[in-house]
Amino acid sequence: MRIALDAIPLVAAKTGIGHYTDALAEWLARIHTSNQYDLLSPFDFSFDYNGDRPQNLNKQFIPVRSIFRKWWLLGLPALLRVYQVDVFHGTNYCVPVLAPCPTIVTIHDLSLFTQSHTHETENVRRGKRRMPIMARRASMIIAPSEWTKREIVERLRIRPEKIRVIYEAAREGMKPLPPGLCQSVLDRRQIRRPYLLYVGTIEPRKNLLTLIRAYDELLRATPHRPQLVLAGGRGWLCDEVFKLVEDLKLQDQVRFTGYVADEDLPAIYSGAEAFVYPSFYEGFGLPPLEAMACGAPVIASDVSSLPEVVGKAGLTHDPNDTRALTEAMANLLGDETAREHFKREGFKQASQFSWERAARETQSVYEEVLRKR
Repeated sequence: MRIALDAIPLVAAKTGIGHYTDALAEWLARIHTSNQYDLLSPFDFSFDYNGDRPQNLNKQFIPVRSIFRKWWLLGLPALLRVYQVDVFHGTNYCVPVLAPCPTIVTIHDLSLFTQSHTHETENVRRGKRRMPIMARRASMIIAPSEWTKREIVERLRIRPEKIRVIYEAAREGMKPLPPGLCQSVLDRRQIRRPYLLYVGTIEPRKNLLTLIRAYDELLRATPHRPQLVLAGGRGWLCDEVFKLVEDLKLQDQVRFTGYVADEDLPAIYSGAEAFVYPSFYEGFGLPPLEAMACGAPVIASDVSSLPEVVGKAGLTHDPNDTRALTEAMANLLGDETAREHFKREGFKQASQFSWERAARETQSVYEEVLRKR
C-alpha cells in the first residue's frame, strides 16, 4: 500500500499540527514496514531523523506550484496519479476535491466556527467555506477527541459513523530531566527558578490575559514569587498580552521566550513548578499532555477537549474565573505533597496516550476506506 500525507504543516517551525504530521508519519512507517509512506509538499521542508529515518518514509518535495499554480486543485491530484497513491491523508483540514484515490482528512478543531473572533477574518471566511466541502468529500474523517467529533457532527452535519476519534500523544523525547540537565537550557532562555510555565502560541484563544491577571493577583495576595514563563511564538492579535504585562508592570516577572525548539522543551517542562494552560478552546491540547509526560503538575481549564486529555491528573478551573486560577496556582506552589501527587498522576495519564496506538488506528482507517472502495 502506498500512502501520501500532506507535509505542508512541516514547512514552517512546527507547532501542534506540524508535530502531529511528523510523529504520525514516523510511527506509521516504523510499524507498517511493508507499506510506502510519502510526505508530499510543493514547498521544501525539514526531513531530519538523525540517521534513524525509516526506509519506507520518503520526502517528496515537488516544487510544482509555479507550474500548476493551484496545488490542491490541479498539482496534487496529478501527482497522486503519477505516484499511484492508494490513499491520501490530509493532515491539516484539506484534501484535493479531484483526488484519484480515497482521502482521509484530519479536522483538528472547529475554532474557525466557534472562536472566529480569535482568527484573522480572511482565514475564517476561507475556512468556513472550505471545511464543510472537505468533510463531505473525504472518505473518512479523523478527529483528535470525542469533543471535536461531536462538533463536526453538529456544525458540519456529518454522520457520526464517518468519523474516527484517534487520540494524539506526547512525543518520545518528552521525558522528565534531572535539574542539572535542565539548568543550561534555563540559563540560555533566561528562565529562573521557581517558575510557572505556559507553552503555545501567543494568541487570544489561549486565554493568556486571564493567566496574566491571575498571576498578578498571585503576586499581590500571596508570598509566592515565581517567574511566569510564556513560551511560544507570536500569533494573531497578541499585542494585548504584551500590553497587559506592561500595564501591570510585570516586565521583570514575566518572561517571553519566543518559539522554543523541540530539543529545549523537555528541560523547560521538567523544571517548572507547574504548567498552566487556561485555554478557552482546544481540539485536543498537546502541551498539557507533554507537560505531564515531563513531570510538570498541570493546571488547565475545564472546557472543550481538555478534560479528556487531563482527566483527574491535574487541577482544572473555569477559564473565565481569574480567582480560581490564582487559587490553583497558589495551592500547587504552597503544597509540595500536592505537586508530587499531580506529578505521579500526570505520568499515569500521559502513559494512556501512545503514538504507536495512534499510528495503528490510523492505518486501520486507511485499510477501511480501501475495502469500502
